Amino acid sequence: MGFKVLILGSGSALPTNHRNPTAQYIFCNNRHILIDCGEGTQIQLRKNKVRLQKIDTILISHLHGDHYFGLVGLISTMHLLGRDRDLTIYGPDPLEKIVRMQLEIEGYPLGFKINFVSINGDSAKEIYRDNAIIIRTFPLNHRIPTNGFVIEETPKKLKINKFLFELDKVPIPAAQLFKMSQNYVSNSGQEYSYERYTQAPDKSFKYAYCSDTKYDESIIEHIAGASLLYHEATFANDMKDRARQTYHSTAEQAATIAKKAKVSKLLLGHLSARYGAVYTHLDEAKAVFENTYVVNDGDEIVLY
Repeated sequence: MGFKVLILGSGSALPTNHRNPTAQYIFCNNRHILIDCGEGTQIQLRKNKVRLQKIDTILISHLHGDHYFGLVGLISTMHLLGRDRDLTIYGPDPLEKIVRMQLEIEGYPLGFKINFVSINGDSAKEIYRDNAIIIRTFPLNHRIPTNGFVIEETPKKLKINKFLFELDKVPIPAAQLFKMSQNYVSNSGQEYSYERYTQAPDKSFKYAYCSDTKYDESIIEHIAGASLLYHEATFANDMKDRARQTYHSTAEQAATIAKKAKVSKLLLGHLSARYGAVYTHLDEAKAVFENTYVVNDGDEIVLY
């Protein structure tokens, strides 16, 4: 169990010696998810000792190259390493055609099945749910259709008050019902109330990912209350006009979104290659939202 975010690439369109294009690996309750897959992502995964074959889900925000050019290489490596388990890729409609065409030209059939699920940045919706996590997508405001993502834990079950449970000698089978807010009736007809024997559940965590987007308050409802928010900050305030023209954000704008959405912590990334240092981004963001960090490749943020 646990929830962590590993930054594989923190730069924007032009890679630098210190920042690869966008990619993140998310581990949440034994689910292994890749968000975006810029050029060189598979190398970054190996450098950070992430087993490629564990990844079952890939989320692609949009079809600008710095967010998906590493995908075919990653898929090919998975095949060469003997993968035989299905892979599910969520992304805009043209992505399936792009990937399959490249794989067909290569001439080697994959040893596993790829399931493509279309998400076109046009609406907010739930795209995945199991008993441990939920994944949702929502529209961002960029030059082409772009998806934001929320990965959150499903609500956790109530915790058993072991002291009272043992004190009253409650039958063991009652515990599972109590955790689901249900009373238990013994074979003799005695009823045990779950409210007496339970405590509040552990906190459920929520991660929100906003890749390329201009400042747009319509996203706030989708990311509100996130434990951790990643928001692009391609530019500092010295290039605020450039940010607007290219449908990107400044560090200050990202911090404003974080503040209005009442998130707990903000991560800034997707920095333009023109910035060698991050001090300006950090200062401008912290003036609005104190709990802000500029990420670097290889950073690991542990929620718990």
